[in-house]
Amino acid sequence: MSDQLTHLDEHGAARMVDVGAKPDTERVAIAGGTVYMQPETLRLIRDGAIKKGDVLTIARIAGVMAAKRTSELIPLCHPLPLTHLDVETILDDEANAVRITATARTVGKTGVEMEALTAVSVAALTIYDMAKAVDREMRLSDIRLLEKRGGQRGDYIASDK
Repeated sequence: MSDQLTHLDEHGAARMVDVGAKPDTERVAIAGGTVYMQPETLRLIRDGAIKKGDVLTIARIAGVMAAKRTSELIPLCHPLPLTHLDVETILDDEANAVRITATARTVGKTGVEMEALTAVSVAALTIYDMAKAVDREMRLSDIRLLEKRGGQRGDYIASDK
């Protein structure tokens, strides 16, 4: 693991990293997260009975839209042309949760980790927003990078993926 923060210059000031000299390569990032809820809330989502609409479809669309705007949300993040972004949701009855996975791809000079993480975060927030009328105790959890491929630092797979 590198002990140097890349977004700080030699004086400790924040800066955007210069990626101009890096080669364009295929980059892939997969992020995940979970929204825990009451069993009844999960049932309402599954049955399409939340009054605001189809929670999972809207959450997936929100995740895609957010990923496309990541550089507008995260300071110093490079705008990237995404070649693919997918947000998946899985209902987990055992955990009373919705599990979210986002996969982002591009061909470029920098990775798409932030885009995948942003997609998961906004999808989770959307689930909360749409179901909060029936369950204000929902908990967003475990939002993290699961896998990354491409780039100078090589591949990464979470040790407990």
